[in-house]
Amino acid sequence: MRYGHGLIVGKFYPPHLGHHALIEAAERACERVTVVVAPSSAESVPLELRLAWLREEHGPRVRFVGVHDDHPVDYDDPAVWELHMAVFRAAAGTDRVDAVFSSEPYGVELAARFHARPVIVDLGREKVPVSGTAVRADPVGNWEMLGPGVRGWLAKRVVVVGAESSGTTTMARALARHYRLRGGVWAQTRWVPEYGRELTERKLAALGPGATVFDVTWDRDDFATVAATQNAMADAAARAGSPVLFCDTDAFATTIWEERYLGGASPAVWEQVRRPDLYLLTEDAGVPFEDDGLRDGEHLRRWMTGRFRAELGALGVRHLVLTGSYRQRLRAAVSATDELLARGWAFAPPLSVAARRPIGG
Repeated sequence: MRYGHGLIVGKFYPPHLGHHALIEAAERACERVTVVVAPSSAESVPLELRLAWLREEHGPRVRFVGVHDDHPVDYDDPAVWELHMAVFRAAAGTDRVDAVFSSEPYGVELAARFHARPVIVDLGREKVPVSGTAVRADPVGNWEMLGPGVRGWLAKRVVVVGAESSGTTTMARALARHYRLRGGVWAQTRWVPEYGRELTERKLAALGPGATVFDVTWDRDDFATVAATQNAMADAAARAGSPVLFCDTDAFATTIWEERYLGGASPAVWEQVRRPDLYLLTEDAGVPFEDDGLRDGEHLRRWMTGRFRAELGALGVRHLVLTGSYRQRLRAAVSATDELLARGWAFAPPLSVAARRPIGG
């Protein structure tokens, strides 16, 4: 049967393939579709992000409306139902609703209150075996049921920082390989290279034959570009990777490099600094300096390591200093990452957690 206006109401906490399948079913059956995303304000995935992820997947074909619904849940209380319905009706708009699509038992009652036909899709989760509750309980186990935006937001980010030629690239690459070899969902583990090195190569090439890295100059805009590009590269890699992402430097490290070359870090760079889940600082002591033609700061390595230690402490972020041999450093880094992953992901419980059944999926 073909309907004029189809409606879906849910929390999408977070959006997953089951939600997308439900929306696609409504699209196939309706001339137009409205999706009301109605979480409680206590939940820990921002409403704006949920809307962005859904719009990315379904584009302008579907109208998405976001609204917070902080009313209690009680399926046996008509008065409570009407509190929710006031929220849903206002969000759905004035157009008549012809069909309500849902993968939950409450969809029948919801449709009746809209004076619409109920369309229940995959109630038993047989076609797409996933739910929001399952994702929140075990993101890793349900990783393949998540879209790129949700994966990018959930991925644990481990950033390796350190002075020149202290092994940051080697460590980031080795960690990504270690987790890829675990197979399964981890096979897509990625690492993000240092954009500043790429920019150095470009600057050096632009100077022409005979130029050396000591002829390369840097300005404030260069460092702002490095920080922004590094963030963008990390975001792109996280969307396509596993539950953990390794980065060789980040915008925070860029503040130290800017200080080294220009005497201090600018607001344009600091405003791009994020707080990853874990920093790994590679101690320069015991690591020979390798001059590869793009390095110019052997004499500043001790100073840079000290600045990293001081600033990481001031930031108050979780970090570990890697010392000893390469194998010792890798073991310590893997152990810290495993501990990070073992802590899992914390989602604030929806308001309906104590009710008989939640509204939304």
